[in-house]
Amino acid sequence: MVSVFDRSFLYGDGLFETVLVCRGKLFRWPQHLERLHRGADFLDLKLPFTNDALNKFATELIAANARPDGLLRLTLSRGVGRRGYSPKGADHPTLVMSLHELPAKPEAARGWRLVTSSRRLPAGESLAQHKTANKLAQVLARAEADAVGADEALLLNTDGFVVEGASSNLFWVQSGAVCTPPMTSGVLAGVTRAVVLELCHELALPVRETVVTPKELRQDEGLFLTLSTLGLMPAVELDGLPLGQSPLVENLDQAYRELLKRE
Repeated sequence: MVSVFDRSFLYGDGLFETVLVCRGKLFRWPQHLERLHRGADFLDLKLPFTNDALNKFATELIAANARPDGLLRLTLSRGVGRRGYSPKGADHPTLVMSLHELPAKPEAARGWRLVTSSRRLPAGESLAQHKTANKLAQVLARAEADAVGADEALLLNTDGFVVEGASSNLFWVQSGAVCTPPMTSGVLAGVTRAVVLELCHELALPVRETVVTPKELRQDEGLFLTLSTLGLMPAVELDGLPLGQSPLVENLDQAYRELLKRE
């Protein structure tokens, strides 16, 4: 049972992780745990279980559901405390794990249609680097995408630069280099984002962390998003205009799928 007075329910006072389960294994589980711990330290929120215990629970959940391929959702709340914003008295965190079916991945030729959201994220906001349970800006951005039949919304920060997708990290190809926004622009440190940067190093692809505007994105050689649920998703359209299709995106996607088989 989760109390109606739980602070995550009342205020979004918590964290979550979404982990890919592939052939019964948790993909990049240590990186997800490391991000969870960083977020908990930032929020001064104590994890109620050790890493070994969390791994045991996740393994039991996968076995009990007989679902070797899926998504593990881990939600950590500060728990129940006093009425009001003060976290005083909230000394018993709540942790929930659930297992979900993997969404079907569209064919690369039918990549994502994107829209630019009217919502803005604070530039340089340190809170954005942690996967908190408060995602109203992303919820509203995704609602904008849903309203026009798009697959994902891109969010800009208050400096006017594109930061990320509502549920994804952003990459684009420019002059043969793979580019992505810097962490200082207000980007969540996505686990799949980090994997793609590793793959770029393995493939000897130049990488740049730099800022970009929606207009510049439309002029680049290719654009793709990364997220734990689907891996790499190429984009074919932004705000109704077609986007370039770089072969580097397909090369990276193939390298990612091969990495999944190895790990």
